[in-house]
Amino acid sequence: MESINLVESFSEFQEFKNIDRATMMRILEDVLRSMLVKKYGTDENIDVIVNVDKGDFEIWRNRVIVEDNEIEDPNLQIAYSEAIKIEPDFEIGEDFPESIGIENFGRRDILTIRQSLSAKVQEYEKNNIYKKYVDKVGEIVTGEVYQVWKKEMLVVDDEGIELSLPKSEQIPEDYYHKGDFIRAVVSRVELRNNIPVIILSRTSPVFLERLFEAEVPEVYDGLITIKKIVRIPGRRAKIAVESYDDRIDPVGACVGMKGSRIHVIVRELKSENIDVVNYTTNTSLYITRALSPAKISSIVLHEDTKKADVYMKPDQVFYAIGKNGYNIKLAGKLTGYDIDVYRESDVDDVALDEFTDEIEPWIIDVLKGIGCDTARSVMEIGFDDLIERTDLEEETIKEVLKILKAEFEEE
Repeated sequence: MESINLVESFSEFQEFKNIDRATMMRILEDVLRSMLVKKYGTDENIDVIVNVDKGDFEIWRNRVIVEDNEIEDPNLQIAYSEAIKIEPDFEIGEDFPESIGIENFGRRDILTIRQSLSAKVQEYEKNNIYKKYVDKVGEIVTGEVYQVWKKEMLVVDDEGIELSLPKSEQIPEDYYHKGDFIRAVVSRVELRNNIPVIILSRTSPVFLERLFEAEVPEVYDGLITIKKIVRIPGRRAKIAVESYDDRIDPVGACVGMKGSRIHVIVRELKSENIDVVNYTTNTSLYITRALSPAKISSIVLHEDTKKADVYMKPDQVFYAIGKNGYNIKLAGKLTGYDIDVYRESDVDDVALDEFTDEIEPWIIDVLKGIGCDTARSVMEIGFDDLIERTDLEEETIKEVLKILKAEFEEE
């Protein structure tokens, strides 16, 4: 087999693996030298010349010409009588260069070279992928959906590298098909059985942060600092921002004219509701902003336990808690305080727990879930809003309102 055939047989493999030809040749030289050491005991007297442009190589072994009876190492020395058969002008003490072709190797040696070359190329490719994506952790990448499974989605980048987007890192409303393009942040790179596995995420707060950097120039330039992001992916998020430049309104800049900037991000996150909050070191004011759109009457802080008792009018409780409790939950995570909401007491009111003999306990729990724990708080919401905010049937709501109104009519 000619030397060039060994190189060309890997040309398609080289292109598929995105390895440049020069690197391929270096790998080939390493593999050949390993085989030469195995065959001759050393490669110190052997030159391997790889021609990158032509895609072939030459192997030359240099031995010293000695007297016929003075040979100690046949790999390093050659008898004078043998040398002059090749070139009569050779003299004792001169170097004897000899070309070694692939034909000097046996079939088993050639098979070993092929296997070693394949293993080296694959190792190089894995190391290259690992290094590339370790440097990309925290960056947004765009890829094409290649396969969708129950527990993960396989994505390929523009170089054909496979990326994994687990179900746990997908937004609940993410529905993609093969061939769709998707954006996500590189969350981490793991080595499994010495194979790099690139994990993407669309639920990470870092993904939202990078989206703001992409859409809001002031954030990208550092004029606006993102202090903290908390998310319930696909549902709601809160982001605290500040600017050291008094001329910049951080919230307004992030939202954009008529919401132009934030709408782009909301669409990417499948209509995730994003609250942008002005950061402040004033804890009470920070909690007040975090609980927006609810209007707060007063706050009592317990610094030792990191708790906050928040008082507000009954009609504001629902807004503070939010649908499914998302607003108060995220406000707590954003501020670092365990927030308890209290309704400003109304003298002429009755706790819902007083109606357990007339209203099923599970119905009372549903009403408490939307921030109602007294009779008047339920009645103030009204029939239409109760239908919208709860999963209770219309007849059930009518019956509850009838019972509650009767309590005050009797008085």
